Amino acid sequence: MNSTLNVAVVVMTAFGSVEGAVEALHLGADDYLSKPVDLPQLLIVLQRVLRHRALQREARHLRSALESQRADQRAGIIGQSKVFRDLLGLARQVADSPVSVLVTGERGTGKQHLARLIHQWSGRRGPFVSLQCSGFTDEACARELFGVRDGEAVLREGRLVEADGGTLFLADVDELPAGVQAALLRFLQDRTFCRVGDSEPLQADVRVLAATSQDLGAARGSKLREDLYYRLNVVSLRMPSLRERRDDIPLLAMHFLRQFAAQAHRPMVGFSERALGVLLGCDWPGNIRQLENSVERAVVLARGAEIEPRDLPRELMSKMRGDDSAPVIPGASLREIERYAILRTLEHVGGSTSKAAKILGISPRKIQYRLNEYRVAPQTGMPPVPPEPHVHRGALK
Repeated sequence: MNSTLNVAVVVMTAFGSVEGAVEALHLGADDYLSKPVDLPQLLIVLQRVLRHRALQREARHLRSALESQRADQRAGIIGQSKVFRDLLGLARQVADSPVSVLVTGERGTGKQHLARLIHQWSGRRGPFVSLQCSGFTDEACARELFGVRDGEAVLREGRLVEADGGTLFLADVDELPAGVQAALLRFLQDRTFCRVGDSEPLQADVRVLAATSQDLGAARGSKLREDLYYRLNVVSLRMPSLRERRDDIPLLAMHFLRQFAAQAHRPMVGFSERALGVLLGCDWPGNIRQLENSVERAVVLARGAEIEPRDLPRELMSKMRGDDSAPVIPGASLREIERYAILRTLEHVGGSTSKAAKILGISPRKIQYRLNEYRVAPQTGMPPVPPEPHVHRGALK
């Protein structure tokens, strides 16, 4: 009975019996009391019922969160950082709309993957078709995008026809040849286009998503014509760099580790604490793609079940070392000395804030607070090491 109302039910009756209590509990009551009611006993029962209900709510919340995580994993969504989750929220919000979306961000951040997610969430039944816009001549790009007709024969359908009813993703759209941009603009305006070698207009129900690694709004010297830029940039979504979502590095690293370990049939369990410290301390100019390649290499070279620093690319280790010079005393401020002590100790323990806090005699929370300050306003010296992650040694999500 209480399963539908989501309220706690305690049955009180003057005709108490074991059979009545069993029947009441079977029907959904939380507890059973006989009259006359003893008030201290009633308070104990109510407290127990409320605690039980609170545990039920927490269990439902955890089950829901776990199912949501599993759904995200099935969709290839790896990350819990606020900046990443905020981006996903915006992407879901615009997915149902037919408007064009321009995805920006550094190379290797996963712009095409975000475009695929928008297509999946949009409900469009047609396929997701992609085109890399760089490296084409005008004619070759026009043939690839719009198709080719020779007399009565259609030699190539073109990506627009292939994507009919679905989504066309244009990667590196700022590299689109100038001669094709006018034809694409016309398609975005009236949904018509012509094949190369044909003057008969065709129509296609295609949503266009585009991506660029350039800041087209700031750099008006771009190859992309301005009117096409505004047509593509109805909604703009910026993929954050891996530096902006350091909390996701352990999750992404474990995701790649499991993937490559399964392919190589190797029983890998995770990363050592020092290896995680290296991963967290790097700036990752190549972003997720660089992290993926680094983990793949580490799986191949690992000598044990855990990835160690020696298994990672040498360039990652070199970026961890930074400037080895200590603050000049006298002449350095207490803040500079504190910063040097915290970062050097973190380097020594492989990025573990708990171990560094024990050595320095301060709380892990204070180290994490200072690290956040260092990331916001970096100074000279060793690059900042982020706080110790909550998930490691094989535990993902």
